[in-house]
Amino acid sequence: MEETIAGTEAAQIPKQRGESLLETAVRYAEERHWDVFPGTWLEAVDGVQRCSCGDAACAVPGAHPAREDWATQATGSVTVARRMWQRQPTASILLPTGRTFDAISVPETAGFLALARMERMESTLGPVTLTPDRRMQFFVLPGASVKVPELVRKLGWTPSSLDLIALGEGSYVAGPPTRYGSSGAVQWACRPTPANRWLPDAEELISPLAYACGRDR
Repeated sequence: MEETIAGTEAAQIPKQRGESLLETAVRYAEERHWDVFPGTWLEAVDGVQRCSCGDAACAVPGAHPAREDWATQATGSVTVARRMWQRQPTASILLPTGRTFDAISVPETAGFLALARMERMESTLGPVTLTPDRRMQFFVLPGASVKVPELVRKLGWTPSSLDLIALGEGSYVAGPPTRYGSSGAVQWACRPTPANRWLPDAEELISPLAYACGRDR
């Protein structure tokens, strides 16, 4: 069974639940030309899943950068990606934003509401992830993190009034099938396919996303 939620076309990435993190990270770099870097991972400590960072109160156990220089470590090289996950096969797959894509992060309930509206409008969509902490990340063209606050204002909202976050340079998202603590794995709400290789601009999605976040408050 595929690690996915919904979609109309066969996914290129990832294929099966049994596919390793290494194979998936390599496929992101090879098929999608996304930079990837290995993050922390989960370790069983006294029967409890803990983050490899050692912090018992870690906010995102198993799914955050393992080192401060993660931005320079991120690579689009298949060879380098393979080598990094061979060293730590259980490391999470993290994808830096601000390079080949930015991401707009919204609460899950708002995300599904916006998705339904976009499908009715036949909007162009890029990949969309759904995380175990109940957020959805819509992949858009780079530059969104700069544009989004002003786009939100033009729609009549103040950026601080909406739970809508644009992730750009210096940020990252966790790629499926990365696991967060005991909550489960990151999944695709809208899978990467040949049809959505060309990403939408933030301006194309901001209206339904802002509207859905406003309803969700």
